[in-house]
Formats: sequence, C-alpha cells, structure tokens
Amino acid sequence: MPPEDAAVRRLYLEDLELGQRFGSGTVAVTPEAIKAFAREFDPQLFHVDEEAAKATFFGGLAASGWHTAALTMKLLVGGAYQPVGGLIGSGADDLRWPRPVRPGDVLRVECEVLEIQPSQSRPDRGRARVRITTFNQADEPVQIMTANMVVPRRPASST
Repeated sequence: MPPEDAAVRRLYLEDLELGQRFGSGTVAVTPEAIKAFAREFDPQLFHVDEEAAKATFFGGLAASGWHTAALTMKLLVGGAYQPVGGLIGSGADDLRWPRPVRPGDVLRVECEVLEIQPSQSRPDRGRARVRITTFNQADEPVQIMTANMVVPRRPASST
C-alpha cells in the first residue's frame, strides 16, 4: 500500500522538476524469499538451490531479476515519489541488472526525474520519464530502469 503518512505529498506533473530525486525505505532479501519467488516464477537452479547455485554463472544463490523488479516496485509504492492517482507506467525504455541480488542484501530505490512532458492530446495529464535505480547496502546498483510514468496535471480549479 502507498504510505499513509500525512507528510507524504501527492505530486502533480507541475510539482516535478528535472533532476529531482525521490528515495525509499529499505527491504532485506532473505534466501527463503529468493527461493519462494523463484519456485513460483523463475525456477532456475541458481535461484532455488543454494548448493547447486555454487556451480553456476552466479557462483551462489541469486535473486531472479524479476524478483528484483518486484521488490523495486514494492519500494516505489512505499517511497517518496507519489504521483496523484498512483504509479502508472506506460512503458520502460531500458531495464538492466548490473549485478545480482544476494541473500542478505538490503535494497533501496532512488527515482530521478529525467524529462517532463505535458500531453498534447490529453491536457489533464503528462509524462514523467524517470530513472529508477535500485541499490544494495553497498550503494551498488542492482537494477537500473528508465520508465515513462503517467502523471496527472493539476486541475485548473485547484491553483
């Protein structure tokens, strides 16, 4: 669920600025969570079997990239980037996993505004292009994504 904290400000397109950054809380990654997610959605040995994972490309248990993406979404939903109406994506231009997520990692997200574009055809909204970087506890990026987010514009009556 999105944060219910009264200090969280819901953002309209007009509230965003180029270069603006938004952070998140953290989530710890356990071996049990890695294996549970993988058993359901990505049952490859290096995600589900700690012993077998030692002989793979990863050299040990590693979270699925899709697990990392799901954890990133969880952190975004609970983070400081809170557009009015929710986090509505219209697509992603780039998604990379520069290093694996391992058991014991503690992840956090940083969202940076790269571009702000009011819609020409729908004056009630616009697009914010954002870079969403997920970091581990050593501040190393484990996922980098550029996303296009639909963000409502401030209604004329609420100026």
